[in-house]
Amino acid sequence: MFMRRSDLPFDEDGLARFLPWLIAFMVFLATMAMAGALALSVTAGRWDKGISATLTVQIPATLAPKAQEKAIARALKILRAEPAVVSAEQISESRIMALLEPWLGTAGEDMRDLPLPILIDVNLDPDAVVDVAALAGRLSAQVPGATADDHGAWLNRLVSLIHWVQAVTLAVLGLILLVSVGTVVFATRTGLAIHHEAIEVLHLIGAHDSYVAKQFAFRALALGFKGGVMGLALAAPTLWGIGLLADRMEAGLLPDFTLTSAHWLALASLPVFAGLIAMLTARRTVMKTLSEML
Repeated sequence: MFMRRSDLPFDEDGLARFLPWLIAFMVFLATMAMAGALALSVTAGRWDKGISATLTVQIPATLAPKAQEKAIARALKILRAEPAVVSAEQISESRIMALLEPWLGTAGEDMRDLPLPILIDVNLDPDAVVDVAALAGRLSAQVPGATADDHGAWLNRLVSLIHWVQAVTLAVLGLILLVSVGTVVFATRTGLAIHHEAIEVLHLIGAHDSYVAKQFAFRALALGFKGGVMGLALAAPTLWGIGLLADRMEAGLLPDFTLTSAHWLALASLPVFAGLIAMLTARRTVMKTLSEML
């Protein structure tokens, strides 16, 4: 669909040989960077939604069985009396074992003898303001050794780190775009020098600068799209391989990096974007260069 009759002998220059490969390399890097940024965004959103309004209350396992039962009942009573607490439930031993399985292996008799603390999962009202320190103080005063872990504190630091990584990724994408534009500018100027005599002939027979610019623009569009498809074809199996290696890791050791259909569609549009950038850059370069030559 990019084939267009040209009055310039483009097949005689080297643009068709090296420009698609350079653009393919840029699109490959852009695809990897963009996929990483999108995956981090999905992961950060999932974590923020999943645990931003939660607390975990921990009761030491050193208490006697009866003392443990009283401590659990007292802690649940304090927590459920808090207006901002939506629910408070003790985490079962089987669920704790499932959480520890990625690090300690399948639960056996030896693991069940470990002095694991009593954990209470607390869900908070996302719209309420909770003084976690005051709540932890009331718990420790009535339940000796009880602590309240606020997930929001370390989650904010983690999300902040992810946002910094995303900012660096966007900066990398910007650099890739600048390098791609510079490459097209250099290739277009080289083509103008190579076809200088043919362009003069076109001017003599009445061709305008815009007509010459269209010749280079459609050529750049075809080469840019071709390079973009090549880069995406190289990036797709790379992303698939990374996903396959991540799936082989034990569950829980790595976050679940997934992309939505919209994200995959955005990645698939990169070749079209590369072609359009090449076309617009080539046209602007030709118009500016020809105007300076007159």
